[in-house]
Amino acid sequence: MSVPNGPVAVITGSSRGIGAAIAERLSEEGCRVVINYLHSEPLANQLAVKLSQKGFPAIACQGDIGNRDDRQRLLETTLKAFGRIDILVNNAGITSQGRKDILDSTEDSWDLVFDTNLKGPFFLSQLAARQMRLQVDSHPRVIVNINSVSSYAVSENRADYCIAKAGLEMMTKLFASRLADDGIFVYEVCPGVISSDMTAPVKEKYDNLIANGLTPIKRWGTCDDVATAVQLLTSGKLAFTTGERLNVDGGFHIRRI
Repeated sequence: MSVPNGPVAVITGSSRGIGAAIAERLSEEGCRVVINYLHSEPLANQLAVKLSQKGFPAIACQGDIGNRDDRQRLLETTLKAFGRIDILVNNAGITSQGRKDILDSTEDSWDLVFDTNLKGPFFLSQLAARQMRLQVDSHPRVIVNINSVSSYAVSENRADYCIAKAGLEMMTKLFASRLADDGIFVYEVCPGVISSDMTAPVKEKYDNLIANGLTPIKRWGTCDDVATAVQLLTSGKLAFTTGERLNVDGGFHIRRI
């Protein structure tokens, strides 16, 4: 149950899908949450109201993670509302624009994908970490990056997405190393095939792949599966672990012959 002095969690891209599930789960675990969104204002406000009515303090804050001014405003809004930030979940992300073959991919798509999926999380983590270092108390301080199996599994029609996600893995390790002495832990969660509105257009494709053995666990993952992983990583119970990846992919990462 949330308490007035509970930890404060900022979840980017959390008006729907995986981000919304994470916001709900962390609220239930006692966090005060900031629901960040880009376009989905009605959904973000609806979620904030839903959580608040349950007694879980929550606010919605619009902002493009790829934009410097918006990142700063997200931090300032969080501090104005709650006075601190203890948890940052870098969840916001977009896929390759048009899913073009690697020989036809464009700089415009590259710039947009990298701004949202890598540059934005990097500099937002930098802002959050600076604030977290000022807070020395009993709350765990954690950054979680929501990555993807595309960080290592090739999709030739999503080169910019794959490369940005590969960079996010190194970013996790860099921040984990730099912030360890400050008691700030950094992790990444690596979802596989997750049922959401983003994957709805390719449902039939992945239904067939899963049925034919794409993953040892033969089902779609859920947003709640990812939220459970984030809940564990932000709980403070893994105090001798940082820079780690938690795969939520049905075993996709296991090499099999």
